[in-house]
Amino acid sequence: MTKVGVIGLGMMGWTHLDCYARRDDVQVVAVSDKDPERLSGKQRAGGNIEGQAQGGFVLESAQLYDEGLDLIANTLVDLVDVCLPTPLHVDYAIAALEAGKHVMVEKPVARTASEAQRLVEVAEQSPGLSMPGMCMRFWPGWDWLKRVIGEGRYGAPLSAHFHRVTSHPGGSFYRNGSQCGGALLDLHVHDTDFVKHCFGMPEAVFSRGYSHITSEPDHIMTQYLYGEGPMVSAEGGWTMCDGFGFQMRYTVNFERATAIYDLAQNEPLRVIESGKDPQPIELAPGMGYEYEIAYLIECVATNQAPITVSIRDAAESMQIVEAEKRSMAEGQPVTISPH
Repeated sequence: MTKVGVIGLGMMGWTHLDCYARRDDVQVVAVSDKDPERLSGKQRAGGNIEGQAQGGFVLESAQLYDEGLDLIANTLVDLVDVCLPTPLHVDYAIAALEAGKHVMVEKPVARTASEAQRLVEVAEQSPGLSMPGMCMRFWPGWDWLKRVIGEGRYGAPLSAHFHRVTSHPGGSFYRNGSQCGGALLDLHVHDTDFVKHCFGMPEAVFSRGYSHITSEPDHIMTQYLYGEGPMVSAEGGWTMCDGFGFQMRYTVNFERATAIYDLAQNEPLRVIESGKDPQPIELAPGMGYEYEIAYLIECVATNQAPITVSIRDAAESMQIVEAEKRSMAEGQPVTISPH
């Protein structure tokens, strides 16, 4: 039985609590938030995707702390799940690792790539396991895409486009670019990381974008340049008008097929091959959060370091995101230098 402490009761904190509450091999023994309204349960964040932050956990069943460092000091806690605002991720994750805990830290793992590298250096020297919350690597449909690319099932990928846009989530944190990093860092990083997961580090990026709500990029379109490899692009932003909803989809063209998945349209993932009817692909139910947490709990139970995604992976994806921001500012491609 893995005993968990969750720090931060925002949207992702509650989403993770829901996932833990559905498991019989996990017990959430401690929860922390500095906001007394949140810690008492009087105020609760909602999600921007149906199924997030449903409130399936009873706060009174855990020890409650107004300071995350006190939760980390609780000897009952095996795994610390850091769901705080982005600029606090590194310090609390490092404190937990230095206390001998296992750590899950929500994305983005840091506000800057250099801060993320500081976490990498501690994580790779710590006895506790650590993993970032890069949920798209585990999301039904996206995990299928990674698998068929690796298998070469439909031949080599020729092109891939990823699309993730929504209305602004509101709130003071998401309006403060210096805190959240704009949609580039808080939302688009999912697709940047998944592109890297499927195709490796790009040689360069070429981005266009704009700021509209925060001081940071709020809508961005990027080409990931792979030399002789596939043509890959992604669009992400949170500048759509209120009521637009949330869109998350991809189109990938292979040598022998085209794969299309649009989560917002509630349509099945489809594969189209020449001369055949479109083939729907059956996917596992649910969202990526429950699968990433299940994976980490299994890693903890077997004392095996996560390989599907690591803190180093998250830091490298942030390196790409920062190159995208620079490309947007300079209006030209930016080479990705090996770290």
